[in-house]
Amino acid sequence: MQINEYADLLLEVKQRIRSAQYEALKAVNKKLIQLYWDIGKMIVKQQNLHGWGKSIVKNLAQDLQIEFPGVQGYSKDNLWRMRKFYLQYNEDSKLAPVVQEIGWAHNIVIMETCTDDLEREFYIRMTSRMGWSKNVLIHQIENRTYEKTLLNQTNFSRALPEKIKNQAKMAVKDEYTFDFLELNEEYSEMELERALISKVNRFLVGMGGAFAFMGNQFRLEIDGEEFSIDILLYHRRLKCLVAIELKVGKFLPEYVGKMQFYLAVLDKIVRQNGENPSIGIILCKDKKRTIVEYALKESNKPIAVAQYRMTQTLPKNLQKEFPAPEQIQKLFDEAI
Repeated sequence: MQINEYADLLLEVKQRIRSAQYEALKAVNKKLIQLYWDIGKMIVKQQNLHGWGKSIVKNLAQDLQIEFPGVQGYSKDNLWRMRKFYLQYNEDSKLAPVVQEIGWAHNIVIMETCTDDLEREFYIRMTSRMGWSKNVLIHQIENRTYEKTLLNQTNFSRALPEKIKNQAKMAVKDEYTFDFLELNEEYSEMELERALISKVNRFLVGMGGAFAFMGNQFRLEIDGEEFSIDILLYHRRLKCLVAIELKVGKFLPEYVGKMQFYLAVLDKIVRQNGENPSIGIILCKDKKRTIVEYALKESNKPIAVAQYRMTQTLPKNLQKEFPAPEQIQKLFDEAI
């Protein structure tokens, strides 16, 4: 028996088993969500038919726990959640199938923390698409990812192919929260970079959960000269390289020219066949939105300019920058 051939076989079998396990879990989850939907529907129907009040849920919970001792999920509180779940989505033909693709715990988090219909849709679709765990979902909600995504400043509409431009918009936020960092009040860009790389898993979660780490101080050699990209990531769903430049001060327009250079080089000598154009994110401590807008206006490479913070804040004055609900819905329909 050849060792290399056996190792290849073992790897292939393990991947097949994991794939089957994942598909089985998805099938079980879908059946469970459908069951909870049906129970919620039956409760609503009987209450409407007979005028029953809250006691029906209490009695049903007690009898189900007697009938199915030790089986989780049939408490009074969970039955109320099933009722709310059905009422929330039964008239939404677009979201009703999607809520079956995420776990019951995810659905509970979204139902109990999101009050806006579009916000709920965003987190449902992103959880389904990105495979967020419950804890990652909670982290994204607490960090107001919905708002920060809709407020982002990019030139993607002009600089990216039609097929991915809206997906790319949904992958980049206006502000990133790095509350896990332990830095002094004064720090350099190199210290910021090292702090992020030392906790790279939390950094990738903060970036959105669909990124893979490719390297820091990523070296590029052009005509005998060396250049370094602070952090290079790969977005698995967009299938493109993402160059990140870290700035510990405010955004300056000249940063765009440097990023355009990096993206041109990446596309020429690093990007592989079949991958989409590389994207750049200039990550600053502060920015003026109007200056960013003018700086990106003539750029022909896809670039986003975002802020980072150590605390979970979002200035109230940005609320007026929100797109209209119909624009948000159009973006969801085309991107996720």
